[in-house]
Amino acid sequence: MLFSQNKRLAVLEKLLGEKQEEIEQMLGLSELKQTRVYQEAKLEGKIEGKIEGKIEGKIEGKLEAVPFIMSLGATVEQIAQALGLDIEQVRLVAQSTQPN
Repeated sequence: MLFSQNKRLAVLEKLLGEKQEEIEQMLGLSELKQTRVYQEAKLEGKIEGKIEGKIEGKIEGKLEAVPFIMSLGATVEQIAQALGLDIEQVRLVAQSTQPN
């Protein structure tokens, strides 16, 4: 999707000189938002977004520990295995934190 629904509505608002609420009404979006299918899809999207955010946060936290663990003498392979991370991710962090 090139633009989110809100961005498309904003573009239409500028082009047509109509307010967002009026455009939503013309396109029948108000009724669509009240349907069970729309509400379930919206909820599902929120849940998926929260789960993805938590997973990304956990991975980020693990990656932040890589330089410290390396300073203790662990290899990239050992760190990747111990933290359950992709070896390439660990290698990139290790390379970016090494002094030149």
